[in-house]
Amino acid sequence: MRQAGRSLPEYRKVREGTAMLESCMRPDLVTEITLQPVRRHGVDAAIYFSDIVVPLKAIGLDLDIKPGVGPVVAEPIRTRADLDRLRPLEPDDVSYVTEAIGMLTGELGGTPLIGFAGAPFTLASYLVEGGPSRNHERTKALMYGDPQLWADLLDRLADITAAFLRVQIEAGASAVQLFDSWVGALAPEDYRRSVMPASAKVFDAVASYGVPRIHFGVGTGELLGLMGEAGADVVGVDWRVPLAEATRRVGADKALQGNLDPAVLFAPEQAVRAKAREVLDSAKAAPGHVFNLGHGVLPNTEPDALTRLVEFVHQTTEAR
Repeated sequence: MRQAGRSLPEYRKVREGTAMLESCMRPDLVTEITLQPVRRHGVDAAIYFSDIVVPLKAIGLDLDIKPGVGPVVAEPIRTRADLDRLRPLEPDDVSYVTEAIGMLTGELGGTPLIGFAGAPFTLASYLVEGGPSRNHERTKALMYGDPQLWADLLDRLADITAAFLRVQIEAGASAVQLFDSWVGALAPEDYRRSVMPASAKVFDAVASYGVPRIHFGVGTGELLGLMGEAGADVVGVDWRVPLAEATRRVGADKALQGNLDPAVLFAPEQAVRAKAREVLDSAKAAPGHVFNLGHGVLPNTEPDALTRLVEFVHQTTEAR
C-alpha cells in the first residue's frame, strides 16, 4: 500500500533527523523504509520508497519538500526559456536508485517490488505553481493560454519520467506505477487533449520490458476510461467509484487496483471487514484485481489495523 510506512513508529524512528529528499537518496534508508511495511503487514508486494520530485531534483532543479507543505520549487517554470532547465535524466543521476533496488531485490526474495514515478501532469503542476495548489490556476492558465508550451513541457517531463522508470525496471522492479496526484482537477476533454499524450508516451517507453504498468490518480472517476486508454495494464481507482462501475468505465481488458477508503481503517474492525468485503465483491466484475486502499495510508492510521486488513483480505480471497 502506498505510504504504508509513514504510519509506522519504526518509520518515524529511522527518518528522525533526515529530510525527505535525503531519505530518498540514501540506499540504506530506502531499503529499510521499503521493507518495513512488508515485514510488519505481510503485504504481497513492496512499493519502492521515493517521491515524485526525486527525478526533478536529480536533474538539478532547486526544490525541496517542506514538512506540512510538500514539494516547493524555488523558480517555477512559466516561460519557454524555463524549459532549458529540464535536461534529460541520465541513469548516473540516480545511481542511488539502482543501488537501492539491488539491495531490495536481494532482501525481498520472491516478493515483487513496484517501482514508482510521478506522472507528467502532476509534475508540471508542481513546477508551474511552485508548490501544491488547490485550484491549479497557473497550471490551467498555461495549458489553456499557451498549449504549445504546455505540450512541450509535458513532453519533456514524459521523457524524464520514462527514464526514471527505466532505471527502476532495469535494476529489478517487477512492476511500475505512474501516480497522477492532481489530474482529477481536469475535465475529460482537457485530459484527452492536453495530458493523455504525455502519459501514453511514458507507458509506451517502458512497454518493451513486459512488466505490469499501473496508472493511478485521485478524484479521477470521470477520467477512468481515458486513463485506461493511455496504455496501462492496471488502472487504480480511488474510493469514490465502486469497482464494478470502474470496470464498466475502463473496459473488460484492464485489471483494477483499489479501492478501500483509507479513512475506513479508523472504524471498528467489523466495519473495516464489511467495507473490505464490499470492495472484493465489487471487484468480481474486473478481469483482475489488486486489493489496495483508494489512496495512501493516512499518517495516524493504527498499524495493527492495516495488519488485520491484510490478513482478512488474504483469508477471504484464499477461501474463494
